[in-house]
Amino acid sequence: MSTAPTASEAAAPAWGRGTENQRRANLGDGTYRNPVLGGDYPDPTVLRVGDRYYLTFSSFESSPAIVLLRSDNLVDWEPVGPVCPEPWGSVFAMDLVEHDDRYFLYIPFMPTSWSRVTEPTIAVMWAEDIEGEWSGPIDLGIRGYIDPGHAVGEDGRRYLFLNGVDRVRLTDGGLATDGPVEHVYDGWHYPEDWVVEAYSLEGPKHVERGGWHYLVSAVGGTAGPATGHMIIVARSRSIDGPWENMPGNPLLRCTDPAQPWWSRGHGTLLEGPGGQWYVIYHAYEKGAQGLGRQVLLEPVDWTEDGWPVARGGELSEPLPLPGGGTARRPHGLALSDDFAAPCWGLRWTFDQPAADETDRADFSGQGLVLSGKGDGPATSSPMTVRAPDRSYRVEAGIELLDGAACTAGLLLFFNHRLFLGLELREGALQAWTGGTRTWSLEMLPDGTRHLELAIDKREGVVDMHYRVPGAPSWTHYPLTLECSGYHANTVNDLVSLRPAVFAAGDGRARITDFRYEALVEEPQA
Repeated sequence: MSTAPTASEAAAPAWGRGTENQRRANLGDGTYRNPVLGGDYPDPTVLRVGDRYYLTFSSFESSPAIVLLRSDNLVDWEPVGPVCPEPWGSVFAMDLVEHDDRYFLYIPFMPTSWSRVTEPTIAVMWAEDIEGEWSGPIDLGIRGYIDPGHAVGEDGRRYLFLNGVDRVRLTDGGLATDGPVEHVYDGWHYPEDWVVEAYSLEGPKHVERGGWHYLVSAVGGTAGPATGHMIIVARSRSIDGPWENMPGNPLLRCTDPAQPWWSRGHGTLLEGPGGQWYVIYHAYEKGAQGLGRQVLLEPVDWTEDGWPVARGGELSEPLPLPGGGTARRPHGLALSDDFAAPCWGLRWTFDQPAADETDRADFSGQGLVLSGKGDGPATSSPMTVRAPDRSYRVEAGIELLDGAACTAGLLLFFNHRLFLGLELREGALQAWTGGTRTWSLEMLPDGTRHLELAIDKREGVVDMHYRVPGAPSWTHYPLTLECSGYHANTVNDLVSLRPAVFAAGDGRARITDFRYEALVEEPQA
C-alpha cells in the first residue's frame, strides 16, 4: 500500500482543528483531566528520550502503520508521522525502546486479508533518529505470540517478554533471537469472585528501579465487564526470576461500573517530568465505549519497600500537570480534510483493506475521487477517521460521477457488521442503521447525483441531514437513530465507531470538504 506524506504535506483546513476531548485534557491551570489522548489509541507504549516523550499504539490494519506521537509533558501530544510504510499485517501491541543509542520497535503482525503473514509474527524495526527514517521490519521468527516487551538483564543480555508470560533471549544487536522461547512467569491471580472477562495474561512491560526488575502486565481481558481489565506488578532481583507478585495487586482497576473509566489496563510505567512516576494505559469511557480504548495518565508513588502505588483514584477529579506550569502544545492532527493530498495512517484508514486499497483513491483533481468497491457500505472498505469526542458533527460533499453504476455516502462505521449513515444513489437517499438498510428512503429529484451530507452525533443520539450544494439550509433526514451500543462488547471487535466515507459499485464518486467538529453542549442556566 502507498506511503503517506508528512503531516505538513497533508495540512487540513482549520475548521475542526482540536476537539473537545483534547481541549479538556490540559486545563491550562496547572492540572489536567483524562483522557490525555481522546479516541481509540489502544495498547500505548511510551519512551522517554531526554526531556521528550514518544508514544505509539496498535494501528491494526492501518497502512502506512505505527503512528508516532511526541509530548513534552505526557499530556499534550502531536503526531510525528507513520513509521512503517508497508506493514506485513494488522499491528497489535508493540514496545518502543532505546538501547545503545538506537531505537527499536518490537511489533506483532497479525494475519489479515492482505497480509504477508499467515500466523502471529513478531518483527523488529529500528532507527538511529527516533523522528527519522526507520529500517525493517525484520522477522524475528517468533510465531503465535503477541505483546512483546523488551528487557535488559543484570547480565547485559537483551530479552523479549511475550504474552503468557514467556520470554526469548535476543542477540546483542536486538535484531534476532538467541535461544528458545521459555515460560518464566504465571502472573498474579485475582480472587475468584471478581467479575472479569478472562484471565488473559498479556502486555508485559519491563522497567528497572532501585536494583529491582519490575514486570508490569495486564490480566482480566481487554473488553468484557467494566471491572475486568487490570494492571498487575511483579518484581525480581534477577531477570531470570523468581518473580514476586506485588502484595497490593492490582496496581489499578475499575472496581465499580459506576466509575467513569472501565476496563483499565495495558500500562507502561515510566518516570515523568520532575522525577514523578506515571503509568500510562488505555481504558473505555463509561457511556462512550464506542470511542474505543482511550489513553489515560495516572501519577504513581513508591512505597518505602519499593512497590508502585497509583494515586489517580477513579479519575473523576483533575490531576497535577506533569512538570507543573500551564504550557500547551498544539493537539493532534486536524480531522477535517480538503483532500489536497493523501494522509494515510495519520488521518485516514481503510477498513479491511486489500494490499492495493489506496490505488482506489485519486487526489489529482478537485477533492477525492474514490473508485467503488463491493455492493454497499459493508463490503466497500470505507475510509475512516478516529473520532476523539463523545459528540461531534461530520460533513462531506458526495457526487456520483458514473450515475447508477455507483453509490456513495457518509457513515458512522464500527465495522462491516455494524454501522449507520446515508447512502446516495441516483435520485434517492438511503438510510442505514445496525448495518442494514432501513425502510426509510428519501426520493430526490430525478437525476440527483450531488449532495452535501451531515451527521450529528450527540452522545448516543444521531441525526442526519442533507442539502443541494450551495443551498442555504439543511434538510433533516426523517429518522433519528441511537448508537450507544456500537462498541466492542456488542460485536466482539476491538475497534471504535468512526466517521467514514465510502463508494460502492462499479463507478466512481467524488468526495469533497470533509469536516469534523466537536459539539460542545452549552451549560444550562
